[in-house]
Amino acid sequence: MNARTAPTAAASAASSGSLTTPSVMRSRIVLRHFIENGEGRWLSRKLKAREARELNRHWPYLSRKDQLPPDGDWNTWLILGGRGSGKTRAGAEWVRARALGLWPATGPRSQRIAIVAPNFDEARLVMIEGKSGLLAVHAEDERPVYEPSKRQVTWDNGSIAQVFSAEEPEGLRGPQFDAAWCDELAKWKYAAGVWDMLAFALRLGTHPRVAVTTTPRPIPLLKRLLADAATAVTRSRTADNRAFLAPRFWKEVWTRYGGTRLGRQELDGELIEDDPDALFRRDGFEALRVTAAPELRRIVVAVDPPAGHGKRSNACGIVCAGLGEDGRAYVLDDCSVHGLRPAQWAKRVVALYHARRADRVVAEVNQGGAMVEQVLREIDPDVSFRAVHATRGKQARAEPVAALYEQGRVSHVGAFPELEDEMCSAIGEGGKSPDRLDALVWAIADLMLRRGAEPRVRVV
Repeated sequence: MNARTAPTAAASAASSGSLTTPSVMRSRIVLRHFIENGEGRWLSRKLKAREARELNRHWPYLSRKDQLPPDGDWNTWLILGGRGSGKTRAGAEWVRARALGLWPATGPRSQRIAIVAPNFDEARLVMIEGKSGLLAVHAEDERPVYEPSKRQVTWDNGSIAQVFSAEEPEGLRGPQFDAAWCDELAKWKYAAGVWDMLAFALRLGTHPRVAVTTTPRPIPLLKRLLADAATAVTRSRTADNRAFLAPRFWKEVWTRYGGTRLGRQELDGELIEDDPDALFRRDGFEALRVTAAPELRRIVVAVDPPAGHGKRSNACGIVCAGLGEDGRAYVLDDCSVHGLRPAQWAKRVVALYHARRADRVVAEVNQGGAMVEQVLREIDPDVSFRAVHATRGKQARAEPVAALYEQGRVSHVGAFPELEDEMCSAIGEGGKSPDRLDALVWAIADLMLRRGAEPRVRVV
């Protein structure tokens, strides 16, 4: 069998829904050989346009085994993978196959499908309109219609997918489905609540099923799914999909993070528990996590500005927190951003300041000096501003805030996955600057420690 004949040799097997017949498996081996040996571009030149399109629509030929639904009587297919490992393509192809009834062996055609993302923007930009998203994996003659205003995807055969945000658990109350695709579950703000609402909605058909695509984080829901006998798990690494990634991207992320705890999670797709050298513990967040803050008497937006901008610069840490009438602190938002110019991140800071009706912006000025206040006042001259100077190291500044967490005096309103990952890693692990954590420390210190000795904050 050669590359030119591979697409047609097993077409009948693939279209009938069998993903593991000898002909399909042989075709996959041939094509993966070309791709993984850097000959994908050569192969694409050898195929005619029609043949390339035909090949692309037969996912079983191009996929790795971990990108295809497993055999067995599972309820949830958990696809754990590193960044860029091909998780989104696997999820989108599964939805396509369910909506069009392409793989009868894995279940009948789904007529009502739920698409659940961390937020509506990610649902549209990644799951639906993304390069590996739902619209891209369909051929022109079968592509569904996406109606953003209705948050709905409709196929010609009548199958419908509805889009939901994990920021709004109640949105799943009422609709009903026979399948669902959940993306980046480990970064959902209200993971447990959304999953429970989805479970009640999966009540159509003979065997409702869910595909979950996510980079793992040690959150309770993910651990619960891994322990469930009705969950089938496939795993992939960023390196497995290297042939489809920009060489420079791979070189940079592997050089910087390869072998580190963060790299094992974000590149190898491993479920990494808390770093024993970290100041904060994830079980502490979970025990005190709330869905809404009480009446707040003070609110601050804290900023840890980067020294520069662009892909190689650190992130701009932006965290909002409030002090409740009960004397406890509540973390409200993590709006940290990466790669923006000062005027751009300043707009985000001021927007958050007004949205939360905050009392003050607190910003570290070691890096930017007077520029930090200046750029904020160019956006809003009346913003209430306090400059703070870091006179001790990051670890020393964070320790008194960690003590407040241990005393149960700080709660997170919802989940903040990236912030919590930084908090549960040793400071500076993998050479990464904990910019979100720095902003959090300044926010909690201003609310609860400003009159004390730690961290040392000087008003200017």
